[in-house]
Amino acid sequence: MTDEVHPHPSYWYTTNLVGIPAAIIGSAAFNAHPQTLHVAGARESNRGLFSLLDRCNAADEARAVFEHYMSVVFGLARPEPDATGEGGTAERRRWRSSYLKLLQGWGLDANSPSGAVLKGWVESRFGLVPSFHGGTLVRFPSPVWMSYLEQKSSSRYHNNSIYQQLDLLFEFCQWMLKRFELLGPEPLVTLWRGSLNFEQQIVSGSLRDRHCTVNLNNLVSFTLERETAGCFGDWVMRVQVPKKKLLLIPGLLNTTSLRGESEVLAIGGDYEVEVSYGP
Repeated sequence: MTDEVHPHPSYWYTTNLVGIPAAIIGSAAFNAHPQTLHVAGARESNRGLFSLLDRCNAADEARAVFEHYMSVVFGLARPEPDATGEGGTAERRRWRSSYLKLLQGWGLDANSPSGAVLKGWVESRFGLVPSFHGGTLVRFPSPVWMSYLEQKSSSRYHNNSIYQQLDLLFEFCQWMLKRFELLGPEPLVTLWRGSLNFEQQIVSGSLRDRHCTVNLNNLVSFTLERETAGCFGDWVMRVQVPKKKLLLIPGLLNTTSLRGESEVLAIGGDYEVEVSYGP
């Protein structure tokens, strides 16, 4: 490694588990012509889940099947006192990482350890390295990079196959989008994002033209509502995001996490955006 500064995150892009080069996934061209993304082995090693999902006739039924499967396979349900036997108190207190806790942590702070684990999952599965986590990830080694690496690999979050949980969350999201057309039938969905430091994200184009290509973090939050996006920055981006890059959408899970802001989590990279200033 070197401490030379490389301004575009594509310098760090690496191998992945989806069979499409990271440089393509992270490009604006991919967004214009999206291809199907599947994490290798995720569906194959959980055939029972997707067999059950294929029998579901309603989104609510599919949500219940998915959440029950995740609870059973990854031991996410809190044991009942009379079911734990001797040593049961320790078992009830044992902290098990779960996709739901990570999403809750992200909702509070995308630069938290939970956010680092989620960004690390994107890095591992899609090959896209984050550009920001508590600071700009440009120079390596640096305190910002060391903090990110430490947080994303913490044993606290890797004691329960957390990446495999996120693999299934992504695959379930893709399945739901296709089966029930949760965001409509079109391959792209219009999303919004507010920013305070928009100029630093520009790859090409000009604010004068109100149309730019920007580089967004490897995992990025959007919202379905322009008014909500304006609460997070003076500059508001209108973005056409391919559904193939979505990890979480409102209504995917029976949880209130992120629902209040109509938040959508998507795989990042370069995006062409229309930008406006002010509310």
